[in-house]
Amino acid sequence: MVQSVTNHLPQPVYGFESSSRFGASASKTEGGDSRSASSSVSKKSDDALVKRLTSEEERIVQELKQTDRKVRAHEQAHLSVGADLVRGGANFSYETGPDQKRYAVGGEVSIDTSPARTPEETIPKAQHIRATALAPADPSTQDRRVAAQASVMELDARGEVSAQRREQAIGATTEASSAMVEDGGQGSVGFYRGVEQTNASVTRVGGVFDSFA
Repeated sequence: MVQSVTNHLPQPVYGFESSSRFGASASKTEGGDSRSASSSVSKKSDDALVKRLTSEEERIVQELKQTDRKVRAHEQAHLSVGADLVRGGANFSYETGPDQKRYAVGGEVSIDTSPARTPEETIPKAQHIRATALAPADPSTQDRRVAAQASVMELDARGEVSAQRREQAIGATTEASSAMVEDGGQGSVGFYRGVEQTNASVTRVGGVFDSFA
């Protein structure tokens, strides 16, 4: 499970969600008849060190091992792709199996999902967040939710960039129009008249510009 860290947004959590939860079964030991007091003590000592599992307990252990591998691979995918977005390493939740060993059955990785300083910088960051969320081969529901949020962040940033560019274009057009008004429309006409005087073969394509005077 990956936990996102933001400055302004809710902190979604995403990562591997294991649907399997295995209870630790008590291990059974089998004792034998003692031929002497010393052999009885030795046998009990061996049984304490070596736990013999039933077929059902062996099955549970194998499932726990498979879940452990899957959880670790899932979180490692988030870590590998997340890179500089990651805040800390992976944290795992464990369950003790019938063999008394601990197996990872869930995990989380914290990443930064806040917008960048500018819309232009937010676009690639949102793409990075989405790639991190979908990095595992089996993205969870939470992973897909964070990826969707990153897509919305990217769309918003692109909208801001487009709005800024429109404003800049309008501003440039306004400045150009103001300059022509202050010039009284004589600048363009004077230019083409100058061309006519120096080169009689030049065509008066400047007539188009005269219409703005």
